[in-house]
Amino acid sequence: MPRKDNRMKYSVDVGRMHEMLSRRVVGQCAAVEAVIDAYQIFRSGLANPDRPLGSFLFLGPTGTGKTNLVEAFADVCFCNRHAMLKVDCAEFSHSHEISKLIGSPPGYLGHSETTPYFSATNITRYHTLSSPFTLVLFDEIEKAHDTLWHLLLGILDTARLTLGNNSEVNFSNCFIFMTSNVGARAVAGALGEHIGFQGNAPDSPDELQTRVERIVHNAARKTFSPEFLNRIDRQVVFHRLEQAHLEQILALELAKVKERICRKIPGFVLEVNDEARAWFVENGTDYALGARPLKRLLEQTLVMPIARMISGGEIQQSSKAYVGIEWDRIDVRSGVATPKKAKAASAAF
Repeated sequence: MPRKDNRMKYSVDVGRMHEMLSRRVVGQCAAVEAVIDAYQIFRSGLANPDRPLGSFLFLGPTGTGKTNLVEAFADVCFCNRHAMLKVDCAEFSHSHEISKLIGSPPGYLGHSETTPYFSATNITRYHTLSSPFTLVLFDEIEKAHDTLWHLLLGILDTARLTLGNNSEVNFSNCFIFMTSNVGARAVAGALGEHIGFQGNAPDSPDELQTRVERIVHNAARKTFSPEFLNRIDRQVVFHRLEQAHLEQILALELAKVKERICRKIPGFVLEVNDEARAWFVENGTDYALGARPLKRLLEQTLVMPIARMISGGEIQQSSKAYVGIEWDRIDVRSGVATPKKAKAASAAF
């Protein structure tokens, strides 16, 4: 089935999409540029009709934003960060589990009752007039069985997939994303924790990133077959997050927390002083895990105390919450007066 002419007016132009992705995905300019380039080719109508719109392998340490970039792309295009076909590859570590994706072949028990995940209907599930394409994410691809990698060879090369009932599914209107953490341990071992998120690296940032990319690419070549890697349009190694990036991520996460609370308490104001922000960055980041622990820390030390205040009636409509440091721990105070006069509910990490 030929691809439709995509030269139409879209709801999100390239410049605006670049701005929105860069604001949501911190410190990963190369990855954002790679996605924007593929999207621009799609908008121009010059994409190869016999291949997916773009195929990407996102490499690098965990907690650097690989999955977040795909979710942000979905949010910008469909106003829903979950508007994608996501395959958690850890669930496909055995060859027989591939039947959940393509269905069982004729003669097998449950053949007629099982609907394959990659059905033609599901592929077009999130299509809109302004975004007539699908995002497919294979998360942590290195955990999948070799059978899934072989399945991807046909998708990446010809944009076609044959299901268990011998019907064919077209992936030419799909962006294919694969994430992998291969080489993450080798990076930690080679560079050492002293050049992590809080330490001082002996090399310049560019030299350090070059070393990281070399280690990760070598690990990818050892893990994946040459024919698999050769069919991928772009391999992008995500950068380690620096102090400035972590501060931006904290600001984004605090904004999400405030948005959640405002749904319950209209007019809610959240004030976090500089000492508390520094404490969150210091205690919510880890060299091996990136910025991922920050979300858990905010839930424990910020969301939980505020939830107790809301349940106890201390925070009502148009209330404030002041967040600071007291005795080396986060202190959350509610009210409209100064923090000294307000009631307090503290949480220690």
